[in-house]
Amino acid sequence: MTTTADQLISYQELDRPEQFTQANLDWVPWLEPIPEAELTDVHYAALVQRGRAGSPYFRLLVRDPHVLEARTKTDNDIFHNTADGLPRAERELSAAVTSRVNGCVFCASVHARFASSFSKRSADVQRLLEDVDSDIDVRWNAVRTASSALTKTPVEFDGANIDELSEAGLSDLEIVDVINGASFFNWANRLMLSLGEPVNPPE
Repeated sequence: MTTTADQLISYQELDRPEQFTQANLDWVPWLEPIPEAELTDVHYAALVQRGRAGSPYFRLLVRDPHVLEARTKTDNDIFHNTADGLPRAERELSAAVTSRVNGCVFCASVHARFASSFSKRSADVQRLLEDVDSDIDVRWNAVRTASSALTKTPVEFDGANIDELSEAGLSDLEIVDVINGASFFNWANRLMLSLGEPVNPPE
């Protein structure tokens, strides 16, 4: 897609969020998503949930439907398969911290909002958005520290991080869920950051 002068001007005029937030945000792609009217059965199968067709991000990723389908099923399993392991709130907390460290304002807003909703601890989540090193409590601090370590330099995540999580009361299955959530979003943030940017929704 060729970028025109008018498009460049419109990008300059975007109403970008000025800070990390739990508010709902929109997202603007820098590449052309597939128009919703042109989606085929193959695309809808890759989206997994038909409602995702309304998202320009997923309509951009669905240009490679097989990769998107694998990505979406992995995402769903990490966050929704909660019969065992980490509670949903702390899975979302791990993703929110990872997104905050990576500077992905859009992903941080989504997962911070979910973390607040499932934990009923919106003020604590907001503190982490404002300062990701905030001292919350032993368990959340351990999740935060592990998620940050996996995000900044994954190879430096080590036994000390595992020990901290274990000493904070996390089981082996819960520790695996922290690692999965942070690792997945460490990749997912970088993908989103390379394809577009967040904007405030119209009033």
